[in-house]
Amino acid sequence: MTERAEGRQPARVVVADDQTVVREGIVMLLGLLPGIEVVGAAGDGAEAVELVAELAPDVVLMDLRMPRCDGVEATRRIRAEHPGTQVVVLTTFADDESLFPALRAGARGYLTKDAGGDEIVRAVESVLSGDAGLSPSVQRRLLERLSDPEPEPGPPPEAPDGLTSRETEVLLLIAEGLSNHEIARKLHVSTATVKTHINNLFAKAGLKDRAQAVRYAYGKGLVRPPAG
Repeated sequence: MTERAEGRQPARVVVADDQTVVREGIVMLLGLLPGIEVVGAAGDGAEAVELVAELAPDVVLMDLRMPRCDGVEATRRIRAEHPGTQVVVLTTFADDESLFPALRAGARGYLTKDAGGDEIVRAVESVLSGDAGLSPSVQRRLLERLSDPEPEPGPPPEAPDGLTSRETEVLLLIAEGLSNHEIARKLHVSTATVKTHINNLFAKAGLKDRAQAVRYAYGKGLVRPPAG
């Protein structure tokens, strides 16, 4: 057991989560764990940045999907402005669109909210000792990504109607006839994330169903009919 876990130097932690019940539950759980002292709780990323400036905690347990300032932007600001504070993401989401931006922003740990108390303590201790505090599932995802022999896809065609690059990518896969589940597997995201992209692109392009989406993709020149 480390000195922190023995209670000599408890890790000073700030919790950031926009859901009050979840935030209070995490604070209560952390209060029962050895080697951790909760010094503050924030309801969004902007408040988390303010608390770090005020309290100089050792670690922030950071949710990702929050109003005003999301967890990725808050992590980026904290690591740039307060490099003595480490960030461990604690979120519901483990898809690529959540994981990699958070790590690029400077998070040293990444856990999902089904993590147990022991796993949270290990992650906090790991980041404070200079290591990464990643859950086993996240470690597997990183290894899969690093060992993936497929080249990174090039940028999709320029999108009409204000579609994002990811929405355009999803549209092209719909045009290929892929189901939501197949799209999720191909893009390494959840089916819920795929549905969100589809709802957004349908709204922007004024589409009602997948058949219209396919016609739209061809009509806008995003997909070319096969030659012959």
